[in-house]
Amino acid sequence: MAQSARIGSRAWIVLSMLCFVYVLNFLDRQLLPILAKPIQDTLHFSDGQLGLIGGFYFAVFYTFISIPIGYLADRTSRSKVLALACALWSAATMSCGLAINYVQFAIARMTVGFGEAGGVPPSYAIISDYFPPHRRGTALGIYNTGPGIGAALGVAFGASIAAAFSWRYAFVVLGSVGILAAIAVLFVVREPPRGGLDAGSADEPENASFLATFRMFFSRPSLALAAFGGGITQLVTYGLQNFAVLYLMREKAMTLGEVAVYYSLVVFVGMTGSMVASGLLIDRFTKRSRSAYAVIPATSLIFAVPVFIAFLSAPGWSGACWFLCLTMFFNYFYLSSTVTLVQQEVRPNQRVMSGALLLLVMNFIGLGLGPTYVGAASDFLRAYSPDHSLHWALYTCLFFYVVAIAVFLMLARVLRRESREIGETAGC
Repeated sequence: MAQSARIGSRAWIVLSMLCFVYVLNFLDRQLLPILAKPIQDTLHFSDGQLGLIGGFYFAVFYTFISIPIGYLADRTSRSKVLALACALWSAATMSCGLAINYVQFAIARMTVGFGEAGGVPPSYAIISDYFPPHRRGTALGIYNTGPGIGAALGVAFGASIAAAFSWRYAFVVLGSVGILAAIAVLFVVREPPRGGLDAGSADEPENASFLATFRMFFSRPSLALAAFGGGITQLVTYGLQNFAVLYLMREKAMTLGEVAVYYSLVVFVGMTGSMVASGLLIDRFTKRSRSAYAVIPATSLIFAVPVFIAFLSAPGWSGACWFLCLTMFFNYFYLSSTVTLVQQEVRPNQRVMSGALLLLVMNFIGLGLGPTYVGAASDFLRAYSPDHSLHWALYTCLFFYVVAIAVFLMLARVLRRESREIGETAGC
């Protein structure tokens, strides 16, 4: 049934709406790293404090709140949970623009994380119930262009508004757009039947318990390794993402106006190109071998290492931007791979919770520790290299590239072994 299921216009409309909300999700999240320099100048945050706000403080709420929200969404309307979450994180984003000290700003950002926790897991499950298995890699790849588009628009509009008026206006204006989007979700995103496009879904119980899903997820090496590999990769991507603009402005003499134009193009081309390409590759190569879910991100990260070094070594911001674009392109193949693997491997009634568990692991490691680590490393290295501490802090991220590649290669072995076992069982 799944292979012959037709994809109607309604599915593409819903996917477009969900992608737009994801764009806003990431746009709001990226305003802090994009506007780090003017915020530092006004509120006098250190690199370490910026890392904590954008990393650990945000991630604590974002990751752990996603579990009860996933539990709720698995039992209620996923589209209504998404709309409520969008309204909450958008209102909190507006509050960031009104903060006058570190504590107020930190609380507002933690509330943004609280709201954004309800954005992605319900969307993964909704997409999986609108698109059949053989098209989910492409659909989820398109959905995952949201971070690239959101970050690019955040740079373009956020930096432009900040340059023309103030960084505070950027938070207030862009947060207000999210309030309107939350209302639109209620009218556009219809709740699809759970598992309606999956063979045998009628035999599944309507709801799965949290403990059953938790045990299932972490008892399966393939799912646990996918989450861990994604988390280590995110340690690099979020660490770089939260400090790239500050690095380009501080070490490469890039201006805020140049950031608004050129860095936004770097993010858009690099991240969105990565999501689309990886989604298409997943749908093509996983038909031949399940190990492609791991081989594709491992290969892309191997290619990312030399261009990341070239980005850090480039003498000026223009050359650095070219290499940063390639770095971002190769950095993000892991996302569509891990998300699609998890959505394919679990039962329909466990998809939201499994997506939440995936994000919990990935974001606690990557989002929680990545920016926090880079900021702390920069503060520590300032005593040894006052003018280039952030440069050397980013260089230390090469170690995490190696670890992530190793984990994905381990995942490839596990997937090949599981495929052989499935084949042997089928042969019996």
